[in-house]
Order: sequence, then structure tokens, then C-alpha cells
Amino acid sequence: MSPSDPAPVFESLSRLSEDAILGVMAKFRADPSPLKIDLGVGVYRDAEGHTPVLDCVRVAERRILDAQVTKSYVAPAGREEFNAAVVELVLGREHRAVLDRRVIAVQTPGGCGALRVGAELLRAAAAGTSIHVSDPTWANHLPLLGGAGLRLQRYPYYDATAHRLTFDAMLERLERAPAGDVVLLHACCHNPTGADLDDAQWRTIADLLSRRGLLPYLDLAYQGFGGGLDADAQGIRLIASRVPECLIATSFSKNLGLYRERVGALLAVAASEERAAAIRSHVLQIARSIYSMPPDHGAAIAAEILTDPALRGTWVAELGTMRERVRAMRRLLADALRRGGGGRAYDYLEHQRGMFSLLGAPPAVVERLREEFHVYMTADGRMNLAGLMPSNVDPLAHAILQATR
Repeated sequence: MSPSDPAPVFESLSRLSEDAILGVMAKFRADPSPLKIDLGVGVYRDAEGHTPVLDCVRVAERRILDAQVTKSYVAPAGREEFNAAVVELVLGREHRAVLDRRVIAVQTPGGCGALRVGAELLRAAAAGTSIHVSDPTWANHLPLLGGAGLRLQRYPYYDATAHRLTFDAMLERLERAPAGDVVLLHACCHNPTGADLDDAQWRTIADLLSRRGLLPYLDLAYQGFGGGLDADAQGIRLIASRVPECLIATSFSKNLGLYRERVGALLAVAASEERAAAIRSHVLQIARSIYSMPPDHGAAIAAEILTDPALRGTWVAELGTMRERVRAMRRLLADALRRGGGGRAYDYLEHQRGMFSLLGAPPAVVERLREEFHVYMTADGRMNLAGLMPSNVDPLAHAILQATR
């Protein structure tokens, strides 16, 4: 290349550091030990270590494939019967906002797509707005929301050493947030802590949001994995009844096992039916500018299950089995740690909900668990309890007790 030639376009790019979770996955795969335990990647696994295709999904998929006559586009909003079913699943048929026609739903590529489209909507409505996220929060919240240009702020949520919510500190911080700011809340099964707000705390938060004029953005990635489909939506339904506007991102990766199909939706509750229509028009324009049309196959499966009473009944039973398996692994691990000499220090594992909990140990301990005991988790000590099997609970308890002494 001569001195007058322009520099290659990508010459300024340096290699980025590896994604933390993908890095853990790669190290786990490279480990030849037959004793290795994977608590890193955030997918559900059954007692045999598989991420299964649900029976209801198999039946629905066969029906769809047998009846399908075209692969043409559906619409930028996605499949309307899916969107309507999601509104009912999240808010219920009789919610005041639903009856007043103040709710819109747009299908998105997974919960990540919903979060990003919602972030872009917020930027379009109020450029430069701040969004407050819990400390800690799911790592991908930061690039999904911050990448849209929103300013990220942190509010205290969890003490990983004491294994408890820092609710008073959370309230104190949010009381100081300017009116019009956005507050991201995990609707259930908080990732990465497993520590959820109770009913009284949800009421307190709803009152604060309403009084301070803050916009709630609720992330519902694990509906059904905490206390059940309706129980896990109660915080959302309460808040949507107390504030004039809110956003809800939902995903069917976990509760329907449709990880690779990328099935999600963005819901918006507006102050009026007219405002809802305006929001929908902007959401569709944003979707058109990012991915044009959402994928249909997974949404068609979800819609078939959500609208067919028999298939829905099968799903509820299968989801209950998944939920109870994770609860059982929590109980077994907490009991094994108590029997091994951990006392009551690990009781929190039994009482938290969903797939994740934080070990509350420094990175050096996490590294020792990996190098010495072949136990894999992210550097912050997040454990996916759905990665546990009855056969490796005792070895994991032994490893944790040894590595933390």
C-alpha cells in the first residue's frame, strides 16, 4: 500500500474481550473431566442434563407445519393472535388497561429484541433519558439499553455477601430519581440473584413510581418459573393499574423452551387508547428500521399453545415440572451444604426463586472452583441451579465448602 492509499476501513478496530458467559461455555467444553459441572449458561436443563423440546411444542409444531402453505412475511407487528394471547397471559383479560384498549403488543425477536425496541422507543420519546437498573442486573441489560443511547444509572438491590435485598437503599435511591426517568424492574426470578420483591414491596414500589412520575420498564423473562404464570405477573399487573404508562418486555425462551426460535414481545400500557395507537406506530417504525419483520415460526408455535385449551393445559403441567425441578435442586443443594458444615449460611438458596443465585464469593474462589473442582460459573459467582443434577449436588456442595474456606 502506497502512502497515499487510504487506510483500510477496519484498521482502527481492535479485538474485543470475550463475552463472559460465552467464555465460560468454551472453557467448559474444553475441560475433559467427567466430573465437570456447568452452572454458567442460562438455559433450563432436565434431570438428564438436556434442554428438552416440550411435548406441547412438538404437537403445535406438527400442526403448523402440516397446515402451512406459505413462508411469506406476516407483518412488522408479527402474528396478531400471538400478540393478543401475550397481552392476556401477562395482564389478564379483565385488567382495566386491557378493557380500556390502552395496551399494545408487538412481537419481537426474543426478549432481547423487546428490550432493545423499547429502549429505542424511549430514546425517540425522550432523548437523553436515564434508565435506572438494579445492582446487580442481567449483564446484557447494559448493552441492550445503553446501546440505544439511554443513560444508565444503578440503584441498590442486593447484598451478595449477606444474601438479602437492600430494599430501603433501593427506595432511597429511586426517591431521588427525576420525574420522567425510567426504572427497569425484573418482574420475577431476578437474574442473577434469584431474590424477588414480595407483595408488600411491590405495592411500595408501585406507589413510589406513581408518586414520583417514573416510568416502569418491566422485564418478564421467566414467567412461570417462580410461583406460576399468574403469580409471576402480579407485580406487573399491580404496577400497570397504578401508573398511566409502562413498558413490558417478555420472552418465551425459558417457559416454552423456544430459545433458538427467538420469541418475545414488547407491550406498552398507555394513558389512553389514542396514545397507545401512537406508541404502536413508533414501535413498528423502529422494528422496521432494525429487523424489518420478526421471525414467525416460534410465535406460531406459542400462539397455538396459548390459544388451544388442551395444549395450554399440557404446557402448564410441563412448566410446573420445570419449576419444581429447579426448586428441588435448590433444596438438595442447601441441604447438602448444611450437612457438609455450612450451617444456615446457604439457606438463601432454598428460598430464592428461578434458575439463578449468586454464590457471593470473590473471583478467586470462582476460579478455584473451576480449576480445582471443574465447577463452571460466571466470574461474579452467578450459578444456574437448573444446571444441577441429583448426581452432582453432593460434589458441588463439597467443592463450594472447600473453595470458600
